[in-house]
This record gives sequence, C-alpha cells and structure tokens, in this order.
Amino acid sequence: MYRRALEHKSGTIEGFTKRYHINRLVYFEVFKYVNNAIRREKQIKGWDRAKRLALIESMNPTWLDLAEGWGEPIRPLNADPSASLGRRRDDKG
Repeated sequence: MYRRALEHKSGTIEGFTKRYHINRLVYFEVFKYVNNAIRREKQIKGWDRAKRLALIESMNPTWLDLAEGWGEPIRPLNADPSASLGRRRDDKG
C-alpha cells in the first residue's frame, strides 16, 4: 500500500488517478489474505458513489490524507546534529 500510494502521489501510474490528479489516501482496509482484499475491492467498486462516499466519511469525516508525509525524510526530534550521534553538546569528541 505504501508503494502504491507514493506512485499515485508522484503521478507515475497511468490511468484514472493520474488523469484526474487523485492523490489522497482517504480510506483503506487491512486484510490478512490478498484474495479477501480483492473480493472487498470488487464489492466496493460495485457500489454507487453515494454509498462509497458514506463509507469514507464514516471512517474519515474530514477526508484527511492518511498518507500525508509518506516518502518524506524523517526529521529528528532534536535539531542538534550531535544528538543523532549519541553525544551531548558538552561532549568533546
């Protein structure tokens, strides 16, 4: 899911999402077995738009991008570069 979300965000996947600039992840479900995920995806795709929107809004009413920040470098909590080396500022080496 991580890889696919980044592909859609960068526009590297041809098709509907690239054509219409759809790049926010607003809903997902987790499955242990891929065949169950495929079955669920087909079920949801068979629904009308109103039912799909209601499903999204039941879990994510403000339509937050659930993949916001994916693929961006991780910033350290402490801006002191020596902290990432396991040293304190007053250490001499």
